[in-house]
Amino acid sequence: MGLSPRQEKIAEMVRTLGPITGEQIAERLNVTRAALRPDLAILVMSGMVDARPKVGYFYTGKTASNLLTEQVSRLKVQDVQSVPVVVTAGTSAYDAVVTMFLEDVGSVFVVESGGILAGVVSRKDVLKVAMGGSDLHKLPVKVLMTPMPKIIVTSPDESVLTAAKKIIDNEVDSLPVVSLSSQGKTYEVIGRLTKTNIARLFVELGEGRGGELL
Repeated sequence: MGLSPRQEKIAEMVRTLGPITGEQIAERLNVTRAALRPDLAILVMSGMVDARPKVGYFYTGKTASNLLTEQVSRLKVQDVQSVPVVVTAGTSAYDAVVTMFLEDVGSVFVVESGGILAGVVSRKDVLKVAMGGSDLHKLPVKVLMTPMPKIIVTSPDESVLTAAKKIIDNEVDSLPVVSLSSQGKTYEVIGRLTKTNIARLFVELGEGRGGELL
């Protein structure tokens, strides 16, 4: 969560002197009360500062770090996921790696008819078979993919924190975002959560743009 220098001064003033009125804050900063309204509104909406009629502004005890944690904990995978990059089981390993480079991804999801998740293939998987001398043009991805049910997945309603922990714990670059198929026994791929998605989220939150996601 990014605060302007003046907002940081106001927050510190409220923390050390509160409760304090808007007029008193304006006088100390040598600005008009009207000029302070946007800054005070942001601080109140952020949860760092609160206000009571006839009392003034007071500090809630929450730091920017606390507020950032609260923001992230409320975010769901569906808020930050991207479009999945998929290939079919009959796609050659060569075409799969071309897709990875064209889409600038480290892995692709292998799907069956109806977008049902069957496996995942990474650049490392292709590199291993290429180093073994296999002809990538003739090798279907289903031979080298990691198949279900060995794939770690996430769902649109799962928290970003939980999904990010899955990525770290399992040392993968992305997770397929899935929903149960109509049969209830297979997963349909509906999205993709990557390390880049998560990094971009923290950059936006750090720049104060995360409110659009909440």
